[in-house]
Amino acid sequence: MRPKGMPFRISKIGHVVLNVTDLNRSMRFYTEVLGFEVSDIYGPEMMPGGMVFLRCNPDHHGIALVGGAPAASSGAELHHVAFEVGSLDEVIRARDHLRANDAVIDFEGRRRAGVQIAVEFRDPDGHRLEIYWGLDQVGSDGITRPESEWAGARSLADAIANPVRGQDTTLQDAKLVP
Repeated sequence: MRPKGMPFRISKIGHVVLNVTDLNRSMRFYTEVLGFEVSDIYGPEMMPGGMVFLRCNPDHHGIALVGGAPAASSGAELHHVAFEVGSLDEVIRARDHLRANDAVIDFEGRRRAGVQIAVEFRDPDGHRLEIYWGLDQVGSDGITRPESEWAGARSLADAIANPVRGQDTTLQDAKLVP
């Protein structure tokens, strides 16, 4: 249903387009480190600096990169982009993979509101990214988890050892315990 008084309803966030300093370097990061696939590429004759469209699902693109940025991101224009994975095990595997690929990791653990378990890191231009699992879902009643249950955790080990109500932190692969 459309929100009251609105002539339309936005159904999802479609895609994010980031300016990058080195298009090939960033394309390698998003494909080789994060596993995105290239859908299409614009040469500099179509878009100054070139542009690459990347997907992680059937949508043509979820991320697009435009080359030729004069400097790395200051973070002033965008706080972060988050990518959902299907299991807690995948968050741990993603963290380990990011470490092995020398990505700068800013945070790992559980955030408060939404209580998702996540790893937050930077791409080569300093854009803040997040891989997460377990984000609270809000039902049709609109009721969210009370603030008293926002249990932040500053490590994946702490988040797993101290789950919040309704969040099963049992790992499918017990060898992954951080």
